[in-house]
Amino acid sequence: MSTEKRLARIDEILTRKQPNLQIFLENVHNSQNLSTIIRTADAVGVLDIYYATPANVTLRIHKTITQGAHRWTHRHRVHDTDTVKFLQQKKKEGIQVVVTHLEERAVDFREVDYTKPTLIVMGNEKEGVSDAIIAEATDVIVIPMQGMVQSLNVSVATALVLYEAQRQLDNAGMYDTAQISQEKRDEIKDAWVYRDTVARRSKGEIALEFKEELVHF
Repeated sequence: MSTEKRLARIDEILTRKQPNLQIFLENVHNSQNLSTIIRTADAVGVLDIYYATPANVTLRIHKTITQGAHRWTHRHRVHDTDTVKFLQQKKKEGIQVVVTHLEERAVDFREVDYTKPTLIVMGNEKEGVSDAIIAEATDVIVIPMQGMVQSLNVSVATALVLYEAQRQLDNAGMYDTAQISQEKRDEIKDAWVYRDTVARRSKGEIALEFKEELVHF
């Protein structure tokens, strides 16, 4: 793809990005699941992915799984002792915290209004989300199942919720109008072009690194 077409494509993608649809992953540190979630998130226009894992856990991504999608999302690490503060801050910003968890008050994931600013919270398959996070939930959702097993792989569950959000956003015309200011889009574009250029010159080797921003409180 020529440089001119590449830049036009980046402009198009930024116009369709949804800054008010965000993801928070608690202790999801399997590299294959993480890489799949990143790719799906980019596919529906998610810009920001947050995650919390123990400080001694090193996160890596599989470039063969992400197929470059990691270059078009922003990933932020929240210290695992700051998750409650993080969620409380999101709620102060007017963002609903939608937690996936099987419990009595949980509603079908399709009943939530994802056209509102939303942070989708997912836990790992073994332990799910912590009680502290559930206590901060604006909404608790469940994916209805008809079989013996009452859980899905976290990357599959995330994809289902994200594509319901995508359906609602699309129906509301939110992909047709830029949700990010022109100034902010220009700022992101400059960073993306630089990252993309380095990655292409290094034949994708930079994709082995997990670029992250630490969230401070």
